[in-house]
Amino acid sequence: MTNSLWNDFKLKFFKSGNPALLYIGLNALIFILVSLLSVLAFFMGKKGAIDVIVQNYLAFPSAVHLWLTHFYTMISYQFLHADFFHVLFNMLWLYWIGQLLLDFIKPRQFHFIYLAGGIFGALFFALLFNLMPVYIPSANKATIIGSSASVMAILAAMATLVPNYSIRLMFFGDVKIKYLVLVYIVLDLMGTASANAGGSLAHLGGALFGFVYIKFLQNGTDLSAIFKQKPKLRVVKTENPKKQTAKVNQQEIDAILDKISVSGYDKLTKTEKETLFRASKD
Repeated sequence: MTNSLWNDFKLKFFKSGNPALLYIGLNALIFILVSLLSVLAFFMGKKGAIDVIVQNYLAFPSAVHLWLTHFYTMISYQFLHADFFHVLFNMLWLYWIGQLLLDFIKPRQFHFIYLAGGIFGALFFALLFNLMPVYIPSANKATIIGSSASVMAILAAMATLVPNYSIRLMFFGDVKIKYLVLVYIVLDLMGTASANAGGSLAHLGGALFGFVYIKFLQNGTDLSAIFKQKPKLRVVKTENPKKQTAKVNQQEIDAILDKISVSGYDKLTKTEKETLFRASKD
């Protein structure tokens, strides 16, 4: 029974080819593992020992002198969470908005927005903590954990690409995603004066990255292209060459994305939707 559940979990989250589900699976597994280790430490009479390890070695620090030895924390901090509700709400937003965003961009681009958005959020937090007088007294001890910056990058990317896309929220009805992200940004701006100022700054940095990435993409520059695999050249000899399948033109995709940003996905023609779908599978 347990083996069957594990296989179903792997198939759903790690073998589906869906990057949103992949990150949800990774975050859930790591949260469960850390939580179980914390329980084990508690019964061994070392309550809080795991939290200390996370804060000292896996959380991203604002202290400049730790950046060279803790460079890996720009990635590790994105997969650690403070409590159940922290990971729950991040994963819910990642699922809802991530699935929508994948209708418009390629999986490679999604990976780039998520990971690079988290990295940029961490650097944004560290930069301001070391430059702004109000934060400098805490710069040597402040750390952040959580996937919120990465999720904000996904949210901001979606809002920049299709700002008038509406999603249904309980108690509020249909809300355009641009207004939803605007509310989050305002809340994070207010949060920069709170006890969780570092987290709020990271969120803002992630949102800024998501916005900038899509603007570059709409202008014809795909920042994620540096991770695009170069095709290997092969010589194929055949007596009856088949007709080559038509490939999607990047300029055509850019034009479709521009149209989405202006008038929304619903205004696309059937042919344009098919073209966008083919491009997402490349």
